[in-house]
Amino acid sequence: MDPKDLNAIGGSPSIIPGPAPRPVGTPVQIPPTAGPSFRSVLEQQQSATSAQPLKFSAHAMQRLQSRNIQLSNEDMARMNAMADKAAQKGAKQSLFMLRDVAMVVSIKNRTVITAVDGDSMRENVFTNIDSAAIIS
Repeated sequence: MDPKDLNAIGGSPSIIPGPAPRPVGTPVQIPPTAGPSFRSVLEQQQSATSAQPLKFSAHAMQRLQSRNIQLSNEDMARMNAMADKAAQKGAKQSLFMLRDVAMVVSIKNRTVITAVDGDSMRENVFTNIDSAAIIS
């Protein structure tokens, strides 16, 4: 509409009508960007995180050795699968219970921070965790 027409009908020339309303059910068109889509970046990040095996901090390695805790390849496969599941649910620091061993795991860094055997677990308090997983 021409601003002259607005003056003729008594409207203010500073008010200009906007586009017609979008019909209900019509999606908003977002112009494409030069980079990859959000979905592809998200999927790439999720697959990259889940592809990395868990590693052990120096502290966790000391605890495993001093407490004579042995982990089999099957145990590691279960722990990796549980770390993937915890990541999908948004966990950041998780307590993994595997038989009589408790381990605090950084899900984001995919690192076992510490490990405690059954005898040392008594009257122990685990802090800075947001989830717990029992691995059978």
